Amino acid sequence: MSRELTPCQIAERSIIKTYRKVLWNPFVAAVKRYELIAPNDRIAVCISGGKDSVLLAKLMQELQRRSDRPFELVFLVMDPGYAPENRRLIEENARLLEIPVTIFNSDIFDVTVQVDKNPCYLCARMRRGSLYAKAQELGCNKIALGHHFNDVVETTLMALLYGAQIQAMPPKLHSKNFPGMELIRPLYCVHEDDIIAWKNYNHLRFLQCACRFTEARDAAEDGVGQSKRQEMKLLLREMRRTNPNVEKSIFAAIHGVQLDTMVGVKFRGKEYSFLDYYDR
Repeated sequence: MSRELTPCQIAERSIIKTYRKVLWNPFVAAVKRYELIAPNDRIAVCISGGKDSVLLAKLMQELQRRSDRPFELVFLVMDPGYAPENRRLIEENARLLEIPVTIFNSDIFDVTVQVDKNPCYLCARMRRGSLYAKAQELGCNKIALGHHFNDVVETTLMALLYGAQIQAMPPKLHSKNFPGMELIRPLYCVHEDDIIAWKNYNHLRFLQCACRFTEARDAAEDGVGQSKRQEMKLLLREMRRTNPNVEKSIFAAIHGVQLDTMVGVKFRGKEYSFLDYYDR
C-alpha cells in the first residue's frame, strides 16, 4: 500500500515533475546563466507571503538538496504591519509547505500610509532596506527576491513609457547601502502564468500585497486602478493579440542592447553621448 503524500510533498513533486519544464528548468537556467549562487553563500530568501516568493522558497529548498555546491538558506519574512489574518495566512502556508521562516516586525505600512506621492515606491524601498539589514544581521551575504520574467518585461516597458528611459531589472546587483550584500532574482526566467498554474494545481492561497493601495486597485472595475504595473499588464495583453511573442522580444532586447545605436547612455552614474565616440 502506497504511502499518502503530504501537501508539502505533493507541491514539491509537482515542481519537479508536472511543472519541471516551466518552473524548475528555467529557474535552474537563470541560476546558472547569471551566476546567482556561489559555494558557501548564505542567502536570505525573502518571503512576502505571495505566490512568487513562496514558490521561490520551495525552488531554493529543492536546489539546496540537489546541488553539489553547498550554500545556506534563511527564509525571511518581514511583517510591515499586516492585518492579523494576513500574517496568520503566511504562517499557515509556511507550516503547510515546511518552510522554516524567520519573522520580524516593522512599521513600514504605518509610515507609507501617510504619504500621498509614490507610496508604493517608498514602501518597496523601505522594505528592501529592512530586509537587507535583517539578512546582514543574520550573517547572510545575499537576499533573494521573487521577481519573475513578467516583472522584468513590465518594468522595462514602464520605464520606457513613464520614466523616459530604457532601463531593465537586472538578475542581480550589489547593494549600494549595505556593503558586501547582493540581491539576486532566481525567478528571472519563470513566467507568472506558470506560477499561477502551480498555485492552482496545489490548491494554495497566498497574499496579494495586503495594503490599502492594492486593495483599492483590486476593487477597480477595470482591474487597473492607480497601478501603472497593472496598466502594463493590460497593454501587453492587448499587444499579444497581434504579436504573441511580444514579451519574449522585450526580454531578449534587454540582453542584446546595441549601444552603438544609442544617442545617449549612462554607465555607473556617468552619462555618455554618441558624440563622444562618433568620429573615432
